[in-house]
Order: sequence, then C-alpha cells, then structure tokens
Amino acid sequence: MKTFVMIPTYNEKENIKILIDKLLGLKIKDLHVVVVDDNSPDGTSEIVKKISRKNKNVHLLLRTKNKGRGAAGKDGFIYCLKNKADIVVEMDADMSHDPKYIPVMLKELESADLVLGSRRVKGSKEVGRSVLRRFVTLGANLYIRIILGLKVKDCNSGFRCFKRKILEKIAENLESKGPSIVQEVLFKAHLKGFKIK
Repeated sequence: MKTFVMIPTYNEKENIKILIDKLLGLKIKDLHVVVVDDNSPDGTSEIVKKISRKNKNVHLLLRTKNKGRGAAGKDGFIYCLKNKADIVVEMDADMSHDPKYIPVMLKELESADLVLGSRRVKGSKEVGRSVLRRFVTLGANLYIRIILGLKVKDCNSGFRCFKRKILEKIAENLESKGPSIVQEVLFKAHLKGFKIK
C-alpha cells in the first residue's frame, strides 16, 4: 500500500523539516510526503527541495499560479492520485496535527473510507486555542452539520486520511479556492455515500 501525506504550505520554513522528519520517522512502509507549496517567500520550497534530493519519497509540488488553500488541496490530491497513492493523508504543516496519530488513522481505515483526526473526540485536548476561537469553531460545526446533514463532530478538521476511491470520485470536481475545501471534500464524500469515521 502506497501512502502519501499531502501537506499544503505557505511560509512554513520553521516547521517543514521537523514535520517531514517526524513523518519519515513513523516507519510506515512505502510512505511518501508531498509538500504542496504556494511559492512561499520564506524559502519553504528550498528546504523541501534539499530534503527531496536526499530522499526520493519526499516530493515538492511548487505552485506559482492559482494560489490558495483550496486550489493547493485539489492539486495535491490529483498529484497523489497520479503517483499511484492508495491512501492519502492530508495535514497542516503548522504542527497542529501530530503525525503520531497517523498509524491509528490508517488502522481505522479498515472500517471506513475517510478518517478524521479530530479535536472533538473523547479524551482530546485543545491546546493554544482561545475560548472565543473554540466557541466560534463549535458554532461553525453545528451550523455545517445542520445545513449539510453531516453526522460528524468536527467538520473543520484538516487532518484526514482517505482511501484512494474517494479522491478518484471527487478530486477533479473540487471548486473551493480557499479553506472551505475542507467542508467541500467532506460533504462530497458524504453525498457519494462513503463511510466517514
């Protein structure tokens, strides 16, 4: 099984090497890391290029046009599919998503098509988020769940693990240019009847 971890980035030079090292340290068989960088002025892509010269499982998808979180996510998903990914893990580069949970998420894919890493599961802790931000997140989740009919507690999670078949059905048709891609992907997977956990 070929697993790609897809990381959209913009100005993440402080975190990207640390994150890639943690991912490669997971010792997951046939693990690839693709950094989808929107031509960060801080040199994020140069760091990734340097790492990729030493490790063929680290890839850089450098984007200079059509920038934005949504477009980066779509391009990243398509890149993973073209490179024969069986599983795609999507995560942020800002260290808010801990790679140590990826093996658990991969295991959960045995009984689901899409697994969300969530701040809303029993026993989880929200670190570094203000009370106001938590309140806004709860409100947004409630609104999204009601309007879109999603039966998930954390509709805003960008830490996700997909079976290939989901992305084959939805990646080419994604429309969001910004952060709303997170909800669009979730909703389209729901509409197609995929099991979300």
